[in-house]
Order: sequence, then C-alpha cells, then structure tokens
Amino acid sequence: MAESQDPSSGLPCDKCGKPAKLSCPKCLELKLPREGGAFCSQECFKEAWGQHKKVHKVKPWLYVTNRGQGRTQTMPSFPWTGELRPDLVGPRRLVPASIPLPEYAETSIPKGEQESRQQTSNPVRTPKQIEGLRKACRIARDILDKAHAAVRPGVTTDEIDRVVHEATLEAGAYPSPLNYFSFPKSVCTSVNEVVCHGIPDQRPLQSGDIVNVDVTAYYKGYHGDLNETFVVGEVDSTSKQLLKVTYECLERSIAAVKPGMRYRDLGKIISQHAQGQGFSVITTYCGHGIGEWFHCAPTIPHYHPNKAVGIMKEGHTFTIEPMINVGKARDVTWPDGWTSVTRDGSRSAQYEHTMVVTATGCEVLTARLPTSPPLWWQVPEQQQHQQQRDTGPGPAAESQPATPMDTDAGKQRDQQVAVSSAETEGVVRGMDALATNSLHEHKP
Repeated sequence: MAESQDPSSGLPCDKCGKPAKLSCPKCLELKLPREGGAFCSQECFKEAWGQHKKVHKVKPWLYVTNRGQGRTQTMPSFPWTGELRPDLVGPRRLVPASIPLPEYAETSIPKGEQESRQQTSNPVRTPKQIEGLRKACRIARDILDKAHAAVRPGVTTDEIDRVVHEATLEAGAYPSPLNYFSFPKSVCTSVNEVVCHGIPDQRPLQSGDIVNVDVTAYYKGYHGDLNETFVVGEVDSTSKQLLKVTYECLERSIAAVKPGMRYRDLGKIISQHAQGQGFSVITTYCGHGIGEWFHCAPTIPHYHPNKAVGIMKEGHTFTIEPMINVGKARDVTWPDGWTSVTRDGSRSAQYEHTMVVTATGCEVLTARLPTSPPLWWQVPEQQQHQQQRDTGPGPAAESQPATPMDTDAGKQRDQQVAVSSAETEGVVRGMDALATNSLHEHKP
C-alpha cells in the first residue's frame, strides 16, 4: 500500500499524471528519489506495481538513471573483470524543440521497432529511402570525425558526449542513443575491456587507453550508424594489433557484400580472420538492418557457425560491426544494464559501417572521408612517434549539462526524464532487448 506524502510536493502520479498524494513505501525505505514513486491513488499504485517494482532492483545504480545525481560513494558489489570502474554520469543533455524526434525520444520505448521484429526479412529500399539514409549516414560520419578529433588523454567520455550532442544538433539531427530504452547519453563510449554500450562519464581518458565511439544520427526519418575505436596517447602493441585486425575484419566482410550473398556467411569471413590472428569474436551482439528504425531485420552475426537467415538483395540496408577480443569471446553486463565488458577483462575493439547493397556489390554509406582523422595505422610511423611526444592532457573537461542551444527556455523541449517506471524498466531490460542474436549490435 502506498504511503501518504505532502500533497504540495507537485509531483505527478507515475501512472496517470494527476497530482500525487501517495508514495511507494519501498521507495521510501530504500531512500529512492520521489520522482517515479509517486501516485494519486491506491488504484494507480496497484496497476503500476508490476512495472514500478523494477526500480527497486537497480537502486544502487540510480546514478545512471537519475541524471547522475543519485550515485553512492561506495560502488555496488560487483565482480569487476578489468581495471575500469564506473564514474559519475552527468545530466542528460537537452534537445531543442526544432529537432524532429524518433518515436522513443520521449517515452524511451521504440514501439514501432518492436513491432517490426515480427518480420525476419530485410525490406528492399526505394531510391528515395536510400537517399534519406545516405544523408543521415553522412551526418553521422561528420559527427564521428569531430568526436575522434576530441580524443586525447585527459578528456572525459562525457566531454566526447558533449561534442557528439552539439554536432548532432548543429546538423539538425537527433542523437539516436539518447533515451533509447532509457539510455542516458547521446553516444556510446566503450573504453578498454568494454565491448559495447559504454555510458559516457567523467573518467578522464588515460594514455594507453583505447576507446570506441559509437555514433548514430536520426535525420529526417532515418538513422545513420557507425563506430570506430581509437588509441589514446601511447598504446601497447597488442592493442594496436587488435584495432587493426578488427578493422580488417570489417573491410573483408564488406568486400563480400553483393546480391545473392547469404547473411550467415559474413560471420565465417570475420571469424576466420580474427581467429587466425589469435583473437576471438563476440557472439552476443550482431549487426542489424537499419533505416526508419534504429534496429530491424536482418540479424547479421559476426561469428561462425551461425543460423542467420536471408540472402542479400539490391536495396537491402544494414550494418556490419564486429566486436573482437584479445582474450576469450565471453562477455558480462554491468548492473547498469548497458555496459558490456569482456568476462576475462581483456580488451575489445569494434568498427561499424552502414551500407546498401547495389547491383554489383555495396555502397558504404558511412565511409571514411579524405578529411577524416586517420586511424593509428594510417599515420606514418615517424609522425606517430611525434604525436606520442606531443600528446599531453587536454584542457580540463568541464561537464556541461546543456548546450548553448539550451539557454532559451522558450525554444526548448526538455528531454530530461525523471526516474519513472518506464525508464527504470529500460535500464533493467535494455540489454535484454538488444543482446539477442535476433536484433542487435549495439548502441544504444
């Protein structure tokens, strides 16, 4: 039974939105934020209980969902697999009202995408649809290049999130990860042993780190998705080799894309190259169809053998995004419900492109540009040494809860959502929705 609370609190009922008069007793016991645990009546409390009770399970991790403000001083007990630890997660950034939103931006639930999962075939895109996706992908490429330029020792992944967020808005696009199943930030940043879905926080990058930046931009009804892994300062030779081999896995699989190719055969190409170099391939996450939905059919495993269905046809659009490990191909998810790390603490790398099948092969819609910052092996060795000598901590990265576009309240839509049953459900099951061989990759 819900307990009475101060009627003047001004909080809405978590079920119906009416002024709340009651509070969840379990939330009070756990000292959880009052937002998301307020109700107008016993009836609403009972109806919401099935979903609301999930908030109690993630209580120690509410610094992720509660805009970074509820983090405890002592981290929850968890068998950490590597040296990386979660840090403070800053506030969710704002999106102005002028930016068109994907279906989940306000509710966190991509209902249309979920309904599309009933389809196992990849639709053939029209020239108009392909052009729309091409524009979104070009924007995403430009954004990732700006993020790459910001990577250096001393910069936090939260600062990279700011760069991505602002660049996305400047392009008139929406950062697709933001509030996707309640993901709290605008980009995924995966450091060292993080396989994917890393949440940007205020830990400064250190010389010797590797960091994957996964960008997706929603522009005029289409999502453009890509990611790359970068070196930070001076990195060990094994990590460098990991990055290069992972990129080669992506290139080799893309070279095989053409009409008539079976989707399942891409996994064999990737696995043979990665394992031949002494690395392993993650099996939990897959490439995916993309277009009007962030993730849709087909599923594209990067491992072999696999049971993926479907044959490529001209007009199919999808991503390939292998995740390759130094150690074993096993992963585990942190209690935040998103951050996937290698079970043995070894490093992991990933590269991703979005493409469309053409009559003779494919067009990589997120291809690197002549202006794209070079990847480590694309830099002459002499220049690499010079960069390592010159690399130092960047300027102190300031946490910015809002972009300059957010200062005019009359032109804003505050996308920050207080902890609610829907949001907490997303944190609890975000990985369940994505970590299936029937849908995902990554990213948020």
